[in-house]
Amino acid sequence: MKPKKVILGMSGGVDSSVAALLLQKQGYEVIGFFMNASPSGKPPWPSTIKWQDEESILRKICKKLNIKLIVKDCEHGYEENVIKPMFKDYEKGLTPNPDILCNNVGKFPSLLKIAKQENAQFIATGHYARIKKTKNGFALFRGKDKEKDQSYFLLGLNQKTLSKTLFPIGNLNKTQVREIAQKNNFPNFDKRSSRGICYLGKIDMKAFLKQRIKEKPGKILSPENEIIGTHPGTMFFTIGERVRENKQLILNQEFRKSFSQKKFYIASKTKNNELIIAPEHHPLLKTKSVVIKNLVLVNGKDFPKSGLKARIRHLGKLIPGNLKIMWREANKVSQKIKTRAFEIARPIGAAQNWYFIFNQGQEGVAEGQSIVLYKGEKMIGGGEIRLK
Repeated sequence: MKPKKVILGMSGGVDSSVAALLLQKQGYEVIGFFMNASPSGKPPWPSTIKWQDEESILRKICKKLNIKLIVKDCEHGYEENVIKPMFKDYEKGLTPNPDILCNNVGKFPSLLKIAKQENAQFIATGHYARIKKTKNGFALFRGKDKEKDQSYFLLGLNQKTLSKTLFPIGNLNKTQVREIAQKNNFPNFDKRSSRGICYLGKIDMKAFLKQRIKEKPGKILSPENEIIGTHPGTMFFTIGERVRENKQLILNQEFRKSFSQKKFYIASKTKNNELIIAPEHHPLLKTKSVVIKNLVLVNGKDFPKSGLKARIRHLGKLIPGNLKIMWREANKVSQKIKTRAFEIARPIGAAQNWYFIFNQGQEGVAEGQSIVLYKGEKMIGGGEIRLK
């Protein structure tokens, strides 16, 4: 019997390299797939990733393991499907999450496409996450290594995709992965983990935004609604970001004394292009609840009623709270509140809003970022954050 084929998303990093080795040991025929986001060498956006070096290391790994490697040019697709939508969101005053978008419109669809072309039964990546088959379908769990868990970035994977996906290193921690790589003489066993934004790395995001978004000067307000300075545009700032006086933020002379004595943070952005800043621990910095836009579930048949915790950023703390749904009809909020959408017969002409109410107010909650819900180790689903 021929071994089952798996298309493995690979880079020059140690995680996907060890994933390839482990899949081979499990009896799979592995085909490596590398998405090169800079084949031209001059992409229309900055990147700290050295793509030629990544591909060179990857080819050495594939040669060592004797596996086929498919390389795809995804520079144009990344620009059209990730970069442009990201800028549109920033222009709206949102703080998007391009890493989750990259997985949902780029990596996983491309892996599935190549799998079909190569008659492969599975796809795989080097993500630190776990998939388990249950009586209700497939469930997605946090990676065993809590400091490397990447389940947050996998928001949006549906049952069909999960049924074909393998995460070979999900039950390992980073130290174990490096030890396996070193034992097998992989040249990248001690290679530094990638950081920053998907395919961009750690870049100066404000400088990048200013390359494509025109400045729109506005006022900086205090919690008391006093004008205390000016800024180049709310789209260049994120809720929860610490305020530092520089060329971008110009503060009034009378306010500088307070500024030098306390730490200030972005509390909110107004529709009038104003930034409101507040000193640390101020009530304005705390958000009690959020609206979840476009809520998606890992498995609609496995949707717990209570005991949920939320993350509002990758590897952020797990925040306890309650998930609620409210029907809006004729501009009035219905009194019907449930925690499971399929328990309610949707009223004609009504719209639904999902809310997550934190047990305690949270700082740094930014519109456009993703909120991901968990029940213990299991990821339940999530969506984009919107504030009331």
